[in-house]
Amino acid sequence: MACSAETFAAALRAAAAVIAEHRAELVDLDRAIGDADHGENMDRGFTAIVSALDTATPETPAAVAKLAATTLISKVGGAAGPLYGTAFLRASGKLGDAAEVDGPLLVEALRAALEGVQARGKAVGGDATMVDALIPAVSAAEEAVGDGVAAILTAAADAADKGAESTVDLVPRKGRASYLGERAVGHMDPGARSTALLLRAFAEAAK
Repeated sequence: MACSAETFAAALRAAAAVIAEHRAELVDLDRAIGDADHGENMDRGFTAIVSALDTATPETPAAVAKLAATTLISKVGGAAGPLYGTAFLRASGKLGDAAEVDGPLLVEALRAALEGVQARGKAVGGDATMVDALIPAVSAAEEAVGDGVAAILTAAADAADKGAESTVDLVPRKGRASYLGERAVGHMDPGARSTALLLRAFAEAAK
């Protein structure tokens, strides 16, 4: 199954519902090691994406991704807006004019999103950031490239879950959590958790 602009928009709506459902969890995760705004920021951003989709009808998957990017960058404070906005923007650039996204193009877009996040945030694996969920997710997606969109996203979501869990044992080296050093060990990175939640929502929507 390929992904059209309509199905991508539906996936973003599903993601917004998942973020709303987990808003309090993300707030609590961020309260432990940050400034407790990640859940609110993510919920605000994805609510704004849904509102934008209610008034616009992007004609290509790339246009849907660009709408998500510009909305997140303009509406979300903290690090989440620029990082997730950059991810969607880089993905949009990779999707180009395609009317539908097949497995190989989806994997290229995911890789571009990861590279955008790393370019913006300067994080690498092991820094206890959303990158620790994204790196294994993209690797898993690349391994599943021949299996179709739903299977690719499911593999990515499974890997992102494990990647987010791995941040519990890491000493943060980026962001506000890095100020806590060893005291942050034992807490999952909220950005890694929200990354895993989004990929799971996309995977379930693709099914």
